[in-house]
Amino acid sequence: MGLFDVILENRGGKDIIKVIVAGGLEKPYYLKKYGMTSRGCFIRIGSASEPMAQEMIDSLYSRRIRNTIGRMESPRQDLRFEQLNIYYETKGLKLNDFFMKNLELLTPEGKPNYAAYLLADENGVSLQVAKYAGDDRVELIENRNYGHCSIVKALKSVLDRVNVENTVFTRIGYPLREEREMIDSIAIREAIINAVVHNDYSYGATPKLEFFTDRVEITSMGGLPYGVEEEDFFSGFSVPRNKELMRIFRDLEIVEQLGSGVPRIIKVYGRKAFEIRKTFLRITMPYAKPFDKSEVMTTEIAPVETSRKVGETSGKTSGKIVELMKANPEITIPELASQIGVTERSIERNIQALKVRKRLERIDGAKGGHWEIIKLDSK
Repeated sequence: MGLFDVILENRGGKDIIKVIVAGGLEKPYYLKKYGMTSRGCFIRIGSASEPMAQEMIDSLYSRRIRNTIGRMESPRQDLRFEQLNIYYETKGLKLNDFFMKNLELLTPEGKPNYAAYLLADENGVSLQVAKYAGDDRVELIENRNYGHCSIVKALKSVLDRVNVENTVFTRIGYPLREEREMIDSIAIREAIINAVVHNDYSYGATPKLEFFTDRVEITSMGGLPYGVEEEDFFSGFSVPRNKELMRIFRDLEIVEQLGSGVPRIIKVYGRKAFEIRKTFLRITMPYAKPFDKSEVMTTEIAPVETSRKVGETSGKTSGKIVELMKANPEITIPELASQIGVTERSIERNIQALKVRKRLERIDGAKGGHWEIIKLDSK
């Protein structure tokens, strides 16, 4: 189901296995044989599983969320999933004839549910991106909707838009070069993905991304998932409101470890970045400042410098990119950034420059494609 992680960790010099299991939204869960009774429902107390009191069972059921997208019927029944199939094929996976049942895209009555509607090639849902001229919502200068297609495609379009907006300040020095992102790329990616996965679509509203002159805000509807306290939330306790979307995002490797998104955001922006209300959850990320004006800085694409010999290390970002791609044509942008020691944004800009100069080409394939170096030396 994509709703658990098994992780190897070392604590106190000992290797341990940590199992993370996402919480559910339809409590109480029970043994089918005995139903929602004290014989069928249990609660963990210390190391023991004790029968649950009938009062607790009734209380949990009364607060149970029935309006999940898995139970909501799709507004349309003639759904196609060509876009979703392409995304699965890029990961070496294939959707068979039973994928809607296997991925829980059907209601208990066997009809396409709202999760299927969100993932279909055509729908009436879009992710909103707004841009303002100041630090308030008075003067709107741009309002775009990314959607009416598979929400996976819409999400990727929004993430691409963030890359465009996210200026990278650079201070040139010798022999080091320092870069600073206006918005932390990892944190905002996690915030946007979380907003899509945890948004309460039964409200009829979708996640919204807003750019101001001093900050960016990401808003999703629904507040915290049922049964999750603020401390649980900040510690990374995972209860996906839309487990059907979480399953898809895990399959497509859009989401990594369960519950890792919020701690990553807190690491950069702290808890103060979160505004938690009953009806919505908002994350605010202030822009980083440019380097001091007395220092040399630039936001343009770094000049492409490649080595004249295959195997020779140039010592510059683009040269290192070429060398790593030569050794591993299927290397990813995050892997390049990690090995070279720069931001993913820097890697993307240098790759773009290499492609513009026709020294690099992306070859698509069933497993995500690979890089082909067309020309290594330059005049």
